[in-house]
Amino acid sequence: MELIETSVVADADLPVAAFRAHLRLGTGFADEATGDALLIQYLRGAISAIETRIGKALMTRDFMLILPCWRWADAQALPVAPVSAVASVTLVDAQGAETPVDAARWRLVVDRHRPQIIATGAVLPGVPTGGRVEIAFTAGFGATWDAVPDDLRQAVMLLAAQFYDGRTGADPVPGPVDALLRRWAPLRVTAGGHR
Repeated sequence: MELIETSVVADADLPVAAFRAHLRLGTGFADEATGDALLIQYLRGAISAIETRIGKALMTRDFMLILPCWRWADAQALPVAPVSAVASVTLVDAQGAETPVDAARWRLVVDRHRPQIIATGAVLPGVPTGGRVEIAFTAGFGATWDAVPDDLRQAVMLLAAQFYDGRTGADPVPGPVDALLRRWAPLRVTAGGHR
């Protein structure tokens, strides 16, 4: 399995001013913007750490999931949530020839923790021998920082501030941040439950 981000959140869309205010940095100075590159770096680091921990994309962007085969014959879980759209499902044979899968053969099941593509018939289309399947999808809570849930925005600010202060321990996610993330952690259901 390979997951590739095919678009990124622009620096201008990151909450740099809010982070500066959170850190109580001075404003109105002529060189105020010179530190923005560093603040952006800490924000991106905190966002990445949190997204990895909870399996969610905070701000909307596009992804490509590449698989050598389906996980199950009738369904495929997507590794990032929340998924708002699946743009395409494409079968690629061993020689690289692409065959788009008709959207009538699958549908997206929206789920807070584990979105899936499921077959509309008995099974998903077969992946060519030596080939792969490519799923292009969009995930994230929204295109703007305001679309991110409050507790996740607060977790980003706290973790980015810790990175800014240069205080990192054995666990890069401190207790208060972990507490804010707990309700967003992926569910682990077994014994025939969620796939």
